[in-house]
Amino acid sequence: MSTAESTRLPSIALLGAGSMGRAILSGLLAPGVEVQGGIRVTNRSAEKAASFDGTPGVTAFATDDDPEANRRAVAGASVVLVAVKPAMVPDLLDEIADALEPGAVVVSVAAGVTVATFEKHLPHGVAVIRSMPNTPAVVGRAVTGISAGTRSSDDDLALVRALFETVGTVVEVPESQLDALSTISGSGPAYVYLLIEAMTAAAVEKGFTAEQAAELVNGTFAGASELLVASGTTPTELRIQVTSPKGTTERAIAVLQDADLPGLFTRATDAALARAKELAAG
Repeated sequence: MSTAESTRLPSIALLGAGSMGRAILSGLLAPGVEVQGGIRVTNRSAEKAASFDGTPGVTAFATDDDPEANRRAVAGASVVLVAVKPAMVPDLLDEIADALEPGAVVVSVAAGVTVATFEKHLPHGVAVIRSMPNTPAVVGRAVTGISAGTRSSDDDLALVRALFETVGTVVEVPESQLDALSTISGSGPAYVYLLIEAMTAAAVEKGFTAEQAAELVNGTFAGASELLVASGTTPTELRIQVTSPKGTTERAIAVLQDADLPGLFTRATDAALARAKELAAG
């Protein structure tokens, strides 16, 4: 967390407490973050709502038991985070539109749903900001992209930036770049995990137990990432430091370079971007 030590936020409604919604909530509940007016959370089941019982500052509602749950949650909220599945967004916005406070900021956490869709379903006096966090939000290491809507102000953006900085770092981009950002930071953790899987399989192939392989590979990725952050140097410089001329690492790197990793990642992220555009088009 970059600003959790001194963050004050106005009342918040979180519609949809799935994995990403809960990750964001963990930042809002971190020490040093004060949400004045409290946090209202909605999800479907009473069982999930009950899991928030005893959480200071959080009031949870179950939509299966209370048809007015979403409207009750947004009433009086200054910021409304929409974290439901993309297909559910239009109906949800129609449901809450006239219950929103004038001047409220509605933040999309729904992949592929455009600002235009949000603004179409909401009153003119409600600002919309689109966001794309990633799953390391759970441990306060998210990278979140945010994009302004046509009705949002600089103050609205600053407020949403402060909110997402409770779970990591924030990058502001035009909405036209947000889908591309999602193919890098949004999907990026999955690419890293795939690389870890492949390296772990290679270690097992060389005779290590699954437990040893996991310790070797997971520790290497974690350590390399921390070194990259702490050193202030580029990945290229760090790679060269490890790659002794005519050594074993140089031989391995040559095989990986022959596989055209940059081209492979370009094709992979292009495929993800094409799918994001399909989702945006409905």
